[in-house]
Amino acid sequence: MKTLLHNREVEYVVKQSARARRLRVAVYCDASMVVTVPFGFAEHKIERFLKEKAGWVLDKLDYFLRLGKSGMPVRHILSGGRREYKKHREQAREFVRMKVEKINQIYKFSFAKISIKNHKTRWGSCSKKGNLNFNYKIIFLPERLTEYIVAHELCHLREFNHSHKFWSLVAQTMPDYRERRRELKGQ
Repeated sequence: MKTLLHNREVEYVVKQSARARRLRVAVYCDASMVVTVPFGFAEHKIERFLKEKAGWVLDKLDYFLRLGKSGMPVRHILSGGRREYKKHREQAREFVRMKVEKINQIYKFSFAKISIKNHKTRWGSCSKKGNLNFNYKIIFLPERLTEYIVAHELCHLREFNHSHKFWSLVAQTMPDYRERRRELKGQ
């Protein structure tokens, strides 16, 4: 579907869900947009909601379109889906391994393994078993943001939450983590 937000045409997909209780909009790192609604939700309400959230939606879209290196939008680089994931997975694994090694020289945390995933909404995660997972698209981000993501996930090995202790750990290697976090969120 398409809508006009601040005189700009924007494409989106509507997904109906039996579990959805309210309308939700998500802008993904490939600059695609999905609106999830409960079954039977009126189309005009979707339009109204998107117009109310136009500033946020356009900021997110612009952010992800700018992320590509060489001025190329992420959407263009990553349009192949699974094929692109397979193509870049090993490059991402080596890249992340080196970043983890470098940043973990300070923390000296032990972890089980590093995995490269093809997530739609996450840049990284840490499991209770001590596995570090990263989105393969991390290789397309600016270095300061990749370092933030790696430090963030490493710190979850010690603090499996977002408490004050957790952020203090992150600040040991990223004193400007708030700024990097905002940048990553596209604000």
